[in-house]
Amino acid sequence: MSDQDSRKEELSKKYGINFDKLEEEQLKLTKDLEIKDKIDFSLIERYGGIDTSFVGNKILSCIIVCDKNYEIIDKAYFLDKIKFPYFPGFRNYRELPAMISAFEKLNEKPDIVFVSGQGIMHDRLGLASHFGLSTNRPTIGVSNSLVNCNVKEEADGEKINKKNKQVGITLTSKPGSRPMYISPGNHISIEKSYEISKDLINPPHKKPEPLHLAGKYAREVKKELTI
Repeated sequence: MSDQDSRKEELSKKYGINFDKLEEEQLKLTKDLEIKDKIDFSLIERYGGIDTSFVGNKILSCIIVCDKNYEIIDKAYFLDKIKFPYFPGFRNYRELPAMISAFEKLNEKPDIVFVSGQGIMHDRLGLASHFGLSTNRPTIGVSNSLVNCNVKEEADGEKINKKNKQVGITLTSKPGSRPMYISPGNHISIEKSYEISKDLINPPHKKPEPLHLAGKYAREVKKELTI
């Protein structure tokens, strides 16, 4: 038995988690994903960004909504006890409940949401995809790492492939910086996910601006919570 399998068995006993059942659920939910442009993205006015982090034994999810000029028009956060352990591939079950709770507290809902995590690059169901399904909003996953994927240099950019199928595009927003791996979550195409992510880079910030603003808001909330 591998170390990962041993860890999974340990967590299953400790927390009563049926990982096999959760894997089946993830795979079933992928069938509901629509990786195509469901709306006219040239008409959207509200961009969301969500940042999830940890404060002690609690999880903090912060979401902002901004306009085309990056002015914040709404924001909310949700703080809750961590109820699911960390295990690779199952981040959704650890972070998603707090993310949805923060989203539901908004008065002004975004037309599209940026999520720090994977979309369809995930082996089963990425965090951006799961959030998109749960909120019925177009979502874009922005990840700093690749798992079981490879990057292929082509004339029109660096394509991210998994099992010989394109699942995303690499975006390097600053010279010398590490690339970001852009993949659609739900209700948006690969090409449009990349296009919008690139268009919303606000130098000198590396990330699409809604994610940058969400991270800044999260730092402010953490400071208030720890005073």
